[in-house]
Amino acid sequence: MQKKTANAYREYPVQQGQHGQRSIPLTQAQQCRLQRLTGSQPSQRIESEGGFTELWDENEEQFQCVGVAPMRNVIRQNSLSLPNFHPMPRLVYIEQGRGLISVINPGCAETFQSQTFQAGRMTGEERGQSRGNDQHQKVHRIRQGDVVAIPAGAAHWCYNDGEEELVAVSINDLNHRSNQLDQNFRAFYLAGGVQEISGRQIGVGKQSTQKFQNIFRAFNTELMAEAFNIPVEIVRKMQEEQNERGLIINVREGMSMIRADEEEEEFEGRSQRGQQWWAEVTGNGLEENICTMKIRTNMGTQRRADIYSRQAGKIKHVNCQKFPILRDMDMSASKGTLYPNALMSPHWSVNGHSIIYVQRGDAQVQVVDNTGQQVMNDRVNQGEMFVVPQYYASTVKAGQNGFEFAVFRTSSQPMNSQLAGYTSVIRAMPIEVLTNAYQISPNEAQHLKMNRGGESFLLSPQRKSF
Repeated sequence: MQKKTANAYREYPVQQGQHGQRSIPLTQAQQCRLQRLTGSQPSQRIESEGGFTELWDENEEQFQCVGVAPMRNVIRQNSLSLPNFHPMPRLVYIEQGRGLISVINPGCAETFQSQTFQAGRMTGEERGQSRGNDQHQKVHRIRQGDVVAIPAGAAHWCYNDGEEELVAVSINDLNHRSNQLDQNFRAFYLAGGVQEISGRQIGVGKQSTQKFQNIFRAFNTELMAEAFNIPVEIVRKMQEEQNERGLIINVREGMSMIRADEEEEEFEGRSQRGQQWWAEVTGNGLEENICTMKIRTNMGTQRRADIYSRQAGKIKHVNCQKFPILRDMDMSASKGTLYPNALMSPHWSVNGHSIIYVQRGDAQVQVVDNTGQQVMNDRVNQGEMFVVPQYYASTVKAGQNGFEFAVFRTSSQPMNSQLAGYTSVIRAMPIEVLTNAYQISPNEAQHLKMNRGGESFLLSPQRKSF
């Protein structure tokens, strides 16, 4: 396994198998002794002319424990989130809106074309010369409910061509093996940038010196002109300080580019699942498919829910079986709805952490650690995010208005073990074990095992009287 370059960190593998391997710095593992979990709001906000970016503090105890950096981008209509890349994989959930995105993988051919026309202050002759077929990598349509996978080191941009704000909630996995730097969140921008972010902008007292800046600014102008074989004047424009524009800019003339339609992308997704199966059979790796691999899928279509209860709610999972690119990223996601007062069975995650984002409604959440201490007993509300670490037992009860949520997980094929319901560990135990463990009668043990009937992970709010 590759080592991080930062000398302050020693590593050891904590998960290894067919779905990837993750490492955690020893210093971080020592800090993962949570005393308190709670719903968390963003601590920093970066204003841009075309929207804003909100960051949760990755040094907050719960996020530091699981090694993630959450963020939320709001892109206004006809605005562009500027090209950037980051040293760790990012999983994005489109909470609202629609737009276009391109994830540019190194070494892949520019196999798509779109007709370009540069308007503005140009002569007729220049306009004629500006028309042509622009070659580029694939541009994808994204919409509400989509999950977008962005591998580490892949440059990407996003454009809002819809009629409302585009809201994207993301998790950056700082612990992934691709990140050989330290555990601080970084993004490298190819344009735009801001110099300083202040936590006080949204009511947090401490200052942050975190910077996002155009990497071209620091290169020698003549050297870049030679590298691109372009006039120095163009390089100077690439290097200009545009901090007032920020990370999301207004598009002056609009953008029009070719893309595959949604039916074609769905067909490609089915084809790629077949390719993934063949790769496993033949021993060929991910590198053969990366240039054509699907980078988005939708989990907003609840009619295809993986878990459904007429009385309690529904959940749809997106894992590496449905979305092969997640195999190398070692991440996954779920979209869930709990009906008013319904419950999620007490359970623990066997092979990954869970980061839960509250999309609508509210819920009472309880989390218990290995010492039997309650580390969370809070009501979480819309816009908040909280963590349930691996193996910590948790349960959720929806409020009067229900509970809609998205879950990001640090495993490409997560597994849960339930305490209550049809498929629970309690139901799988002999009555004699339960009677002795809890000092209850056989009849009480039978009730403990069977009183939820055929209900499984999602539990209805009704409770029998005894």
